[in-house]
Amino acid sequence: MTYRRVSSEIKEQILHRIRAEGVSATQAAQEHGISVKSVYYWLRKSTAMPSNILQMNKLRRENNDLKRLLAEALLMNERDKKNSDRYEI
Repeated sequence: MTYRRVSSEIKEQILHRIRAEGVSATQAAQEHGISVKSVYYWLRKSTAMPSNILQMNKLRRENNDLKRLLAEALLMNERDKKNSDRYEI
């Protein structure tokens, strides 16, 4: 097993993406070729309540998914209304 040192700038960039942009720790770790354990360690070390940040990111992603699903449902509803108007006698 080889270890490589990650610069503090890269650490901060990764942590910022997780906190501010809602990127998952797993995704950030994969993109930078770092272990997920390291990323969670940095999160734990850098803040008093990492679970709140992780939970907030999870809720943010879930909220975005729900907004997308709602938009799709509204579009389908509009499309169905237009189609039913065509076939009314």
